[in-house]
Amino acid sequence: MLPIAVDALGGDKSPSEIIAGAREAVAAGIAVVLVGPDDLQGREGFDLIVASEVIEMHEDAASSVRNKKDSTLVRAAEAVRDGKASAMISAGNTGATMASALLRMGRIEGVKRPAIATPIPAPGTTPTVLLDAGANTEVEPEW
Repeated sequence: MLPIAVDALGGDKSPSEIIAGAREAVAAGIAVVLVGPDDLQGREGFDLIVASEVIEMHEDAASSVRNKKDSTLVRAAEAVRDGKASAMISAGNTGATMASALLRMGRIEGVKRPAIATPIPAPGTTPTVLLDAGANTEVEPEW
């Protein structure tokens, strides 16, 4: 089974909380590969895709993906594109996550606009998934 590529530097409390979540995923039987710098602290026991740059929350999505070719987001998207990971996940810049996926992986044939899926936990049951959680601000019925 291919691992999920996890952006170790995405999010406000990275990398410690991201790595803690990755450990929980592994304990639940989910294969994970971290994406981050070679000297990433706390990564013991994980495979690593090396990336020397990070796209910060305040950065413009498209230009940062184009300019930071060795960012964790770009490397995670390339891992999926190249068949080294089955999916990518990031708690970082949402626009840059979407841009890196579109620019590196492309779209599935027939899909005109991408969507973001967000799990919504509910006590005593499995989570519900909300699809298109803010990805599109201008929506057309045929999309």
